[in-house]
Amino acid sequence: MTVGCPKEIKAQENRVGLTPPGAAQLVRRGVKVIVETRAGLGADYPDEEYRDAGAEVVDSAAEVFERADLIVKVKEPQPAEIQMLRKGQTLFTYLHLAADKKLTEDLVATGVTGIAYETVKIGHRLPLLEPMSEVAGRMSVMVGAYFLAKHAGGRGTLLGGVPGVLPGRVTIIGGGTCGTNAAKMATGIGAETTILEVSSERMTWLDTALPAARTLYSSEAALMEILPRTDLLIGAVLVPGAKAPKLVTREMLRTMRKGTVLVDIAVDQGGCIETTRPTTHEDPIFVEEGVIHYCVANMPGAYARTSTQALTSVTLPYVQYLATEGLAGACGRHPELVGGINCQDGRLTCTEVAEAHGLESSEPIC
Repeated sequence: MTVGCPKEIKAQENRVGLTPPGAAQLVRRGVKVIVETRAGLGADYPDEEYRDAGAEVVDSAAEVFERADLIVKVKEPQPAEIQMLRKGQTLFTYLHLAADKKLTEDLVATGVTGIAYETVKIGHRLPLLEPMSEVAGRMSVMVGAYFLAKHAGGRGTLLGGVPGVLPGRVTIIGGGTCGTNAAKMATGIGAETTILEVSSERMTWLDTALPAARTLYSSEAALMEILPRTDLLIGAVLVPGAKAPKLVTREMLRTMRKGTVLVDIAVDQGGCIETTRPTTHEDPIFVEEGVIHYCVANMPGAYARTSTQALTSVTLPYVQYLATEGLAGACGRHPELVGGINCQDGRLTCTEVAEAHGLESSEPIC
């Protein structure tokens, strides 16, 4: 199987699906690797490093898509990329189909086998999503703290406070990987941090792991009570493969003070706040009901090198088996890959995506 890695073309997306060391590891196993020229520049990986790793660097994405059996990417295929996909190919990337019905229908129509990083599940873990959730969770506090500054449009609140002045208040909805990493950053700078969660088991774990943060059972009543006192609200809710539930309504948002900030990390899956709409790193914020919204749909792309290294470290073992043993062989070794198959041979094969769009689905075949 030939592995192809095109340059990402989503706005301000600087990550790349395969590092040069990853390419070298595949080449050592007899896999042909094709990389589009300049694909790694955003993550500070020049073409020379891919050539030194044994990969072939080609001039265009069209050549990558034409020659490769397995396409390894970071973000969901853009319209120009959809046109280049074909039946018989395997696409291995983040898909986030539950947030986009047109993308879902267009991708299914290509006949490609689409394996989504975000729906590969081992027990309660999402191993291919976790590294990016860690990056996004930590980033959420950094960007939130920045936009709270007066010159950035915020109230002028310093989250950590200073001696004699109380710290700012951070509210995090969801105590998973994103929420935990956001809480680590928030408590680390001295902010008063509350994590809203519904799992009593998870709250017990959080209470032990993050003693500087407080936990609160997540409910509409709890949100209504805490939002008026919140300086930075972080939406960190994820239902694997499904559209994120809208937990904060516009009416609830009106109870927050003007110049406060929200960061909706769940924007890739539609967002968990009613007023959320995707933004980009180039134009990251907008204001609704006096609250600054940061809803960048590819947050980890801002720290492309770190994110690329973290992502490749978890995806490469799957890429190796897909490339050397095919889909059936890879699924035999890693049964969790079956849950990652979102579409196959013109069929939608992810129940959660189908439910999000009112479409029919069928079981994947390995």
